[in-house]
Amino acid sequence: MKRGKILLVDDEPAIRTALDFLVSKAGYETAVASDGKEAIAVATTFQPQVAVLDVMMPEMDGFTVAERLREIPGLSDVRIVFLTARSRPEDRYAGYQHGGEVYLTKPFDNQDLLDVLGDLFIYG
Repeated sequence: MKRGKILLVDDEPAIRTALDFLVSKAGYETAVASDGKEAIAVATTFQPQVAVLDVMMPEMDGFTVAERLREIPGLSDVRIVFLTARSRPEDRYAGYQHGGEVYLTKPFDNQDLLDVLGDLFIYG
C-alpha cells in the first residue's frame, strides 16, 4: 500500500529523477513536473497531499506555484515543502510567507527529506 501522494517539481532532470527514485522507493506514489506550469496541470489531476517544490524555475517560481496550488479546489490544503539552493534567511522567510511548511536547502540529505515527508503524513 502506498503511503501517500507526492508531487515532485524541479527543472533539473537529474534532481527530478533522483527525487522520484528516492521518494517512490520509500513507498509514496509520485508524480513529477519540470516547471511551474506543468506542476499546476499535474497537480490538478494527480491531487497530491504534498508538493516538493524547487524555488528557482523558469517562467513560474516555486513560490508562485505554491500560491496557485492553494487556489485550486481540492488542493487548498496541499502541504508544501520547498527544496532549493536558495539558502539566505530572507529566502527561507519568503518560503514560509508563500505557504511552505518546510524549507530544505540543496544539497540535501536523503534521510532528512524522507523524515520530513513522513512527519507531514503522520502529523498532518
